[in-house]
Amino acid sequence: MTDDKKDELLAEENNLISIRRKKLSEIRATREAYPNDFKKGVSAAWIHSEFEKMEKPELEEISQEVSAAGRIVRMRGPFIVILDEGVHLQLYLNSKTLPGELGEEIKLLDFGDIIGVEGSVFKTNKGELTVRVSSFRILTKSLRPLPDKHKGLNDTELRYRQRYVDLIVNQDSRTVFQVRSKIIRTIRNYFESADFMEVETPMMQVIPGGATARPFVTHHNALDQEMYLRVAPELYLKRLVVGGFEKVFELNRNFRNEGLSTRHNPEFTMLEFYQAYATYSDLMDLTEDLFKTLSQEVLGDSIVIYQGSTYDFSKPFRRMTVLEAVENYCAVKREQLKTKEAAIDTAKSLDVTLDEKWEIGKIVMEIFEQRVEAKLDQPTFITEYPIEVSPLARRNEISPEVTDRFELIIGGRELANGFSELNDPEDQAQRFAIQAVEKDSGDKEAMHFDEDYIAALEYGLPPTAGEGIGIDRLIMLFTNSPSIKDVLLFPHMRPEKDSD
Repeated sequence: MTDDKKDELLAEENNLISIRRKKLSEIRATREAYPNDFKKGVSAAWIHSEFEKMEKPELEEISQEVSAAGRIVRMRGPFIVILDEGVHLQLYLNSKTLPGELGEEIKLLDFGDIIGVEGSVFKTNKGELTVRVSSFRILTKSLRPLPDKHKGLNDTELRYRQRYVDLIVNQDSRTVFQVRSKIIRTIRNYFESADFMEVETPMMQVIPGGATARPFVTHHNALDQEMYLRVAPELYLKRLVVGGFEKVFELNRNFRNEGLSTRHNPEFTMLEFYQAYATYSDLMDLTEDLFKTLSQEVLGDSIVIYQGSTYDFSKPFRRMTVLEAVENYCAVKREQLKTKEAAIDTAKSLDVTLDEKWEIGKIVMEIFEQRVEAKLDQPTFITEYPIEVSPLARRNEISPEVTDRFELIIGGRELANGFSELNDPEDQAQRFAIQAVEKDSGDKEAMHFDEDYIAALEYGLPPTAGEGIGIDRLIMLFTNSPSIKDVLLFPHMRPEKDSD
């Protein structure tokens, strides 16, 4: 859009705002402009459910009186359509049949105004369910015009920045967030029915732990100490398992000081859950059942379609190790990943970006992440992650260079990460020490050494498995949304560019 066109549209909008402000002044001159005493008797949805199937003569005979309210979204002569919680309701306002002052007040109405009405339900000659208004009040004067009813709010960035407008004019957006609410409610019901207890753990932490991620830093004035917004609740949840709560879950926000993309937002919602006397294999089974339950209860079908791919959550998910995935998708042999030197040569042959100082496990993971992960479309559990990239996971008893860990990949994206927990305090202390060295060497995502967590492990963490599921990415999948911003009511945005 050219600058001249932008200036023209801005001038037009300012003119409309000026006209609406004059109408507001007229309202103020005679009464309270924003009254708060109107009682909405019924919803538009209720009116439709009760009367849509009735014939015109039957409605005229019962002459049902209702009190309703909503936002004006269409105006055509005496017919006005309001929007009430996503449901449209047609009104008939005839200035000739209304009292004189109300007939004049019709002239003060604009798109976007919120009005309260009383009247009787009837059907037009075309069979349209309508309320014949006997009285109405302007409850809220809208000073800014809504987007064009045909074009809607098509500017994607503006939809994210002005979600309140997006929700008014885009039914698809409303549906996404209604589905989001239902998914979260279903998850809670699922875990509570399985005897998990929902808990809350600190958002502000003295030591950020539970994930390799760069934290947000803040300062507590009264304590005069640096604190961090949590990157994960994991270490606190496992402290609760030490304390005897054997099945716990938390649905809450995490914060990671990372970039913005279609997959990442600095604050995001995570489900984390821990179960004593369970293994990572048990949690893979649970996860399959959870996804099947969500698809059935939220969408009413085991089939989920996302960006052109079809997933059937009634079928078992595929399972393969990291090495198997690299072998299968990169056409390399196991011998080419046996030693660090061989892994470096293999990575270079695949044009994988790496640091030759990394240990072999980290190099293999870079091959997987850069050349394999995006190819895993159908639901796949990738297992046996190298110990170098799994500082909190239990070593595999047969192959101690890897861990009893999995990630669930769907559509080329990680949706879940789980493992049998490391409950050996000496092993955990050694891994924290390695992370601390990496942090001192400049790795801003490496973990701190958490002495209190080691103390908790020394009291004894029973054999436990835990998992985290990214709720925002999960909702992207179930709502066929291409960007994480589509499923966050108020996503973080880069600063708007100056007009010049």
